[in-house]
Parts: sequence; structure tokens; C-alpha cells
Amino acid sequence: MTRQITKDHIYDAVPADAFHLMIEPERYGQRSDAFDAIIAATHSHFWDPLDSRYIDFTTPFDTDKHMIIPEFLVPSLKTDLVNDRLQGPDRIRFVNQVARWIMSTILHGEQGALSLSASLCHVLRDPGAQEYAANQTREEARHVTAFTQYIQARWGAPLPAGPTLTNLLSEIVHAPEVYKKIIGMQMLVEGLAMGAFATLFNLSADPLLVRLTQLAMTDEAFHHRFGKIWADRTIPHLDNQEHDMIEDWAVECFQTLLFNLINPEQMKSVYAEFGLDWQEVTDALVDVFTDNERRREMQESTNIFRVLIKTLLRSGIITDRTRSFYAAYVDMDELTKEEGDMVGYSIADEGIEFLKTINFGANASYLANTAAE
Repeated sequence: MTRQITKDHIYDAVPADAFHLMIEPERYGQRSDAFDAIIAATHSHFWDPLDSRYIDFTTPFDTDKHMIIPEFLVPSLKTDLVNDRLQGPDRIRFVNQVARWIMSTILHGEQGALSLSASLCHVLRDPGAQEYAANQTREEARHVTAFTQYIQARWGAPLPAGPTLTNLLSEIVHAPEVYKKIIGMQMLVEGLAMGAFATLFNLSADPLLVRLTQLAMTDEAFHHRFGKIWADRTIPHLDNQEHDMIEDWAVECFQTLLFNLINPEQMKSVYAEFGLDWQEVTDALVDVFTDNERRREMQESTNIFRVLIKTLLRSGIITDRTRSFYAAYVDMDELTKEEGDMVGYSIADEGIEFLKTINFGANASYLANTAAE
């Protein structure tokens, strides 16, 4: 049998094939208010990817002349193999194809989040938790539409998902255990998305992508908070065996996500397009992307994997059992002392203010003050 780790009744789950438990009369009156604030805020960050008032996918950008992302975000260009091979127009095209791979990966991740949210609707017994999951499903659906529109505008079609990401998303979506879904998606994949969106918002030269990432972040910030509520109500009450299970699953997901982003095998079709062998690129990266270099990059407060480790640490998931694993990437003592909100929250807040001017017009100030109260 599936072992659910439930320390708060708001995360009670039923088997996905046991619909009869969802229509028990007493269930309807057992709604918690834990997610009401997030649900009520849904209207304040509504946006329609097919309405040009929110985002205009006809915004021009010449991908033949300009890089969508700065080239320092492409690790392989730090190797002599790739750096010397690609110059001029080929270099611009290569960087933009890497951007295409990144955006395709994000699109696949959004589809994973959509499917996972829908799966939570089938198993969460609490009506409030179920309504939250239904809202997130709707929001992830518009992300799928929006990122599809962006990729079509810039390249025509997305690239296939790599096997590592495909396997992880499949495992999370199909997992019968709620804790695997929440840690894997709400905390880690959503946290990774927030970090990636913040980076693209701050560094992309494409104004359309800047707008898109901010709009997505207005939703993702709430999705990430759902995971935080789970951690606050669950982690302090685990027994040792339960904590070990959750801690080990977090390590597995973190390692898989890290592997997906830096392993050239995952984007070997891009390298092949430019006459590069992904295995040779891998060997070249080993020489330049050393443990010291990895640690140096993770000293940056906005580094997406540093942010993920910080999220797990603050949630109480990391203990001495796995501390050394994460210490290979960051200074854990330093991270423990760090303060500050999740990366991207301030960007999302600015985006919500923009959305209120469209959604509510003259009433935007009133609604902002009401939400603050």
C-alpha cells in the first residue's frame, strides 16, 4: 500500500481510483481555511496569454542579430572547444538555440505542473486544498499556452524533453504519495522555475520574454507558497523514518534537476546542429567546470540551485544526514545565516500591481490595500 505521510488533516489523501470517498456527505463540510488567502488572491494575478493587453506575442526581436540570453549563461562557451568553434552569426544562433532548449524545458516543466496539479484534485480530500489545486491547474494551463506562444513566435516549435526531465516529471506526476508531489513539484521544480524566471527577467534582451517571465512569476510565487505551507505543517511532526524518506526524496529530485541543466547529453541535438559532439563537450566541461567553479557560481545569491538548497534548509528538510551532499555545492553555515525572501517575489509583486491596473482599473488601489490587510 501507498504510504502517505500526513501530519495535518488538510493534506489527507484518498486513492486516485476511490472517487466514492470524494462524495461522502460529511466531507463537504470539512473544509479548512489554510488556503483561502491564496485562493482569494487568484483574481489579483489573473492574466490571459491570448489577450494582447497582458502580453503581445507579435513583439519583434531579431534572433539573427541579437542573443535572447547573454552568452555567459551558456556554460559550454567557457570551453575552448565550443568558444573557438562558434563565432559571428553562428555564435548568436547557437546561444539562441540554447535559449530555445531552456524555454522548451520550461514548457515541459509547466506541462508537468499542470498534470500534477490535476492529479492532486483527484486525491486531496480537503475541499479547500482541492480548490487550491484546481486553481493552480488553471494557472499552469495558461503557462503552457503562453510558453507555447513564445516558442512559436521565436522558433516555430519546441525541442523534445530530455530523458532525465521526462523521467523525473513522470515519476512526480504518477507518484501516489502526496509528499513526493509537493516536494518534487511545489518546492523544487516551482522553486527552480522562480529562480530561472528571475534570471531571465533580469538578463534577457528580449522584452517579450521579460514580460512573459514576470507574468508567470505572479502565479508561481503562490504555487511555491503552497509547498511552504505543507512544510510548515508537516516537517516538525515527522518521526525519524518519515523524515529520512522525505530527505532522501529531496536529494534525489535536487540531483536530477542539477544533472538535467548541466549535462550536455540532455541537449545533444543542439550540439549536433553545430557539428559538436556532446560527449566531447562533456569532456571539455569537466576541465573548466570544476567543483571550485561550481561552488563559486553558487555563491551568487540568485543562483537557482543555491535558492533550492536554501528552500530545503529553511523548511527543515536538510539534516546532518544529507548536509554534506549539499555542502559540496554551497557553504551551508553561510546559507543558514542568510536572510531574505524567495528569489523573484519582488518581481512577482511588481507584476501583480501591473495586472491590477488591467483587471480592476480605478479599483486597483483599493484592492491592493484590502489584500495587504
